Amino acid sequence: MSAISIKGLKKRYASHPALQGVDLAVQPGEIYGLLGQNGAGKTTTIQILLGFQSPDEGTVSLLGKTPGKDRSLTKDVAYIPENVSLYPYLNGIENLQYFSRLANIHVTKNEAENLLIKCGLAANAHFRLTSTYSKGMRQKIGIAIALAKSAQIFLLDEPSSGLDPLASNELTQLLRELAANGKSILMASHDIFRIRETADKIGILHRGKILKELHSADVSASDIESIYLEYMKM
Repeated sequence: MSAISIKGLKKRYASHPALQGVDLAVQPGEIYGLLGQNGAGKTTTIQILLGFQSPDEGTVSLLGKTPGKDRSLTKDVAYIPENVSLYPYLNGIENLQYFSRLANIHVTKNEAENLLIKCGLAANAHFRLTSTYSKGMRQKIGIAIALAKSAQIFLLDEPSSGLDPLASNELTQLLRELAANGKSILMASHDIFRIRETADKIGILHRGKILKELHSADVSASDIESIYLEYMKM
C-alpha cells in the first residue's frame, strides 16, 4: 500500500481549474518531488492532503485513511510550510515542548535537546529566543516537532525557498535520513536543483496536471531543467 495515494484529483476555484486529474503515489521510505512554478497546483494538492480542502473529484489517502475524515491521521502527518511559525519569545526547546504538548505528547528537556541535535540545530541555539533564528533554523524546529509525534508522512511546501546553500544542503541530508528510516515525504518546490538532489521521484506539475514523472537517478539537474522548460511552453 502506498503511504500517499492520489487518484484522479480535480479541484476548481470558480472557473479556474487548479487541479485537472492528478495521479501520484509515494511509497514508504520514498521522497517525491512535486516540481512546478507558482500557480501550478502544488499548494492546493498539499492542502487537500491535509484535509484543509475537499477535492471536487478523485480520491486521496494517507496510510490508507482519508484526510479530513479520519482524525487519527493527525499524529501520523507532519506539515512543514515555507515559513515555520514559532513563538518568538520562547527558545527552541520551549517551542518544541509547547507544540508537542498541543499534540498531547510530553517531551522532556533532554529529549527535546536530542531531537534538535538530530535535526541539525546546534546546541548553542537551543536556548536562544527563536526571534533570532534564521529560516533554516526554524525549519529544523518544525521537523523536530514532527519527529516528536512520530509522524510517518511529511508534507513540505517550498521548504528550500530562501535558504542559503548550506542550509539547503542540510535540509536535503535531513530529509534523506528521514526517508532511510521509512518516512514518506512529498516535497513541493520550484527549485529544480534541490528537487533533483533530494527526491527519489519527480513529478512535473503544470496547470494542474502532472505531465511527466522522472526518477532522479536517471537524469541530471540539467536534463530536468531542459524537460521542465519544454513543458512550461505548453
